[in-house]
Amino acid sequence: MQTIEKSTQIKSDRPLVIAGKTFKSRLMTGTGKYRTIEEMQQSIIASGCEIVTVAVRRVQTKAPGHEGLAEALDWTKIWMLPNTAGCQTAEDAIRVARLGREMAKLLGQEDNNFVKLEVIPDTKYLLPDPIGTLQAAEQLVKEGFAVLPYINADPLLAKRLEDVGCVTVMPLGSPIGSGQGINNAANIQIIIDNANVPVVVDAGIGAPSEAAQAMEMGADALLINSAIALAQNPVAMARAMGLAAEAGRLAYEAGRIPVKTYASASSPLTGTITN
Repeated sequence: MQTIEKSTQIKSDRPLVIAGKTFKSRLMTGTGKYRTIEEMQQSIIASGCEIVTVAVRRVQTKAPGHEGLAEALDWTKIWMLPNTAGCQTAEDAIRVARLGREMAKLLGQEDNNFVKLEVIPDTKYLLPDPIGTLQAAEQLVKEGFAVLPYINADPLLAKRLEDVGCVTVMPLGSPIGSGQGINNAANIQIIIDNANVPVVVDAGIGAPSEAAQAMEMGADALLINSAIALAQNPVAMARAMGLAAEAGRLAYEAGRIPVKTYASASSPLTGTITN
């Protein structure tokens, strides 16, 4: 039987491009909540990710689990995404973002101006402040940052952030670390359908099936931390999430069949045996 080359069967997907920088992997991961540095290192490798987010405040204060973090990863192979976790106001987030840019430079990424913007005054549900996020984003864009804002799945806010110059929008699937999956698919779909920048689904994903779901909807990338770090086997889960992101994207590119309210025979009706 003649073998068909893979390249003729599968249309090659365009790469993920954020602020002019190209990435092969569409999965971003984090560095928090792991039981050990070694588990974190192995999980990041297993995931195949190229972008890893780092909490600037926790590294600077040497918070538990973050001691030696800057030296634990090979920053010549991984793009650092400093984040402003722990900031409750726009002013605080702006200050921490500046520190994050300097941290990236110290680790050899001189041209890294990325920041994952988080402004979260709510300590129970960890929901981002839309007003503070927009205010901080406006200022950081003026200062030359490539801003990746973490937001509720609010289509109007997503468009406003895009308009002020953010390089992505990052709507939550459900609250951080909740493992509830995609609870707001309708709003995320609206954001995806109307965005002219990459849409990264961030927070709430608990299983590879949920990661694939987000990618099948047309999300450009995922950011997954807790579901990997807190899994019974983080390294295996990291690999599973990497595969799910790839499978979900491939399915999106392939184009699923329409949903119908009636059955449709999969076998042809012509040539059937009749009495």
